Amino acid sequence: MVNEMLRQLGDLMLGSVPTMIIFLVLVLAYRFILFNPLSRVLAERRERTLGAVEKAHAAIAAADAKTQEYEAKLRSARAEIFRLREQRVQQWTAQRDAALASARFAAQERVEQARHAIEADAADARRQLQGAVDQLAGQILRAVLPSEHAEGVTR
Repeated sequence: MVNEMLRQLGDLMLGSVPTMIIFLVLVLAYRFILFNPLSRVLAERRERTLGAVEKAHAAIAAADAKTQEYEAKLRSARAEIFRLREQRVQQWTAQRDAALASARFAAQERVEQARHAIEADAADARRQLQGAVDQLAGQILRAVLPSEHAEGVTR
């Protein structure tokens, strides 16, 4: 029984030798035909993927730099617009102040001219009143005093 088993085991081993040789040939063929090229393709793919990722990171960094540059330009433009607006407001304020000062000066000039005209009219009116007063006084004196005394007073 042990002999029989050993003999069967030997027959099995002997029958499996071609299968083992075919298996070894297939493993070697797999290794050289499929596995090595597949490994190279996968390694190349990994390198390309990593390269693409690095390029993507570089593009993102460049985009961030451009974004910061554009934001800086935008801030600068806004500051310039604000500065120009402030300058324009100051200019308008200065023009308004100049116009107000000019209007005040013109109004003061007109007031002075009116004051001088009123003073001249008042002086004229005083002279006319004084003349009228003198005439009325002469008339009153002539009416009240006899004619010979009135002529001496009016002269």
